[in-house]
Amino acid sequence: QVQLVESGGGLVQAGGSLRLSCAASGRTFSSSAMGWFRQAPGKEREFVAAAISWSGGSTYYADSVKGRFSISRDNAKNTVYLQMSSLKPEDTAVYYCAAEPRRGYYRLDYTYWGQGTQVTVSS
Repeated sequence: QVQLVESGGGLVQAGGSLRLSCAASGRTFSSSAMGWFRQAPGKEREFVAAAISWSGGSTYYADSVKGRFSISRDNAKNTVYLQMSSLKPEDTAVYYCAAEPRRGYYRLDYTYWGQGTQVTVSS
């Protein structure tokens, strides 16, 4: 059974940093895209970042996080990370890890999803 388990969320002050981790089990995703999405209260789930190639060399970001967030992956550990810096109150959301998109990496139709981890940024 495939599982994605996120960790690293928490409460941080504006301007601070957090590093989210997503550990996959049940199969390897070294040749699949993996992404991070987030959902704030009352809003739709939105794309944050994706790592496309097995080496992590191809990465994509939402405009709202470009320059502040960085996605990376450790294929040996079957884990993807999201380093978040210069956090803003509007980054507050539940962050979800996802693997193996069926179509575009920025779309919601990934095959596998984690349960989410809460990130709260105080002003």
